[in-house]
Amino acid sequence: MTPDTPTPPETPATATGTATGTGTGTGTGTDRALSRKALLRAAVAAGAAVPLLATGGIALARDAARSATGRTLTPTPYCDDGDDPTPDQMEGPYFKPNSPRRTSLVTPGTVGTPLTVAGYVFGRNCAPLPGVLLDFWQADNAGAYDMAGYAFRGHQFTDATGAFTLRTIVPGLYPGRTRHLHVKAQAPGQPVLTTQLYFPGEPRNATDALFDPELLMNVRAGGGGREATFDFVLDVDGGPGPDPTDPPTDPPNGTWAPGRSYAAGDRVTYGGRAYRCLQGHTATTGWEPPNVPALWRPES
Repeated sequence: MTPDTPTPPETPATATGTATGTGTGTGTGTDRALSRKALLRAAVAAGAAVPLLATGGIALARDAARSATGRTLTPTPYCDDGDDPTPDQMEGPYFKPNSPRRTSLVTPGTVGTPLTVAGYVFGRNCAPLPGVLLDFWQADNAGAYDMAGYAFRGHQFTDATGAFTLRTIVPGLYPGRTRHLHVKAQAPGQPVLTTQLYFPGEPRNATDALFDPELLMNVRAGGGGREATFDFVLDVDGGPGPDPTDPPTDPPNGTWAPGRSYAAGDRVTYGGRAYRCLQGHTATTGWEPPNVPALWRPES
């Protein structure tokens, strides 16, 4: 089967709003974009680092973008307008725990169109969320998932500014689906959001029963491949979390301990209960086993 060829969106001419999906708020696009830009300006003024695309553009999903039909994409949920958080979607049959911690899924010899996805994770109040676990998985260039190993699978954590960057390739097509990326997102001690990200201009968007325009990334040509942006809004109150370098004021009991590196398969006890580690990470306060099912599974 010959894969459908994606239609690249037009290069944004302005930066008047976000373009990662469809919002549900009632404010105008201009008014709402200004508040998001004000947040960015404040972050830059404070000296916060922001992720940059290869072109030097700020990797925030708030640029204007157009679909293949020329229609301006409606903004995604805006955390400053009290809209709904990023919608969830099914996990699908190809998720595997224990993914390696890495920000690049590209290895020597990787075949496919290079893709960089960057953005921020916010809470409902538009405060950036540091330390959010983002676990990505996708099909390879031929539309196949690696179920034997961990090709095109990896997790990372947002930095102190809530930013993330993923380097991968444009996923291939397989029967019944349009192009998409899978992701699980979890703020410390909060529920897991499982969702999928989509590409504008894809012919199969119209026939994929799971496709949701609210989950469209802003995608453009650049850097010898594609550059995409997307900002997640989690259903939590944002704000500065505890400094993971500081010891907790009330040390947890059991064998689990903040600051310790755990590998997939490690067993710990916490609060009198045993847990098995699902994927490697460095423990921090707020990520105790009962709070993070993406990292720890209770032992029977």
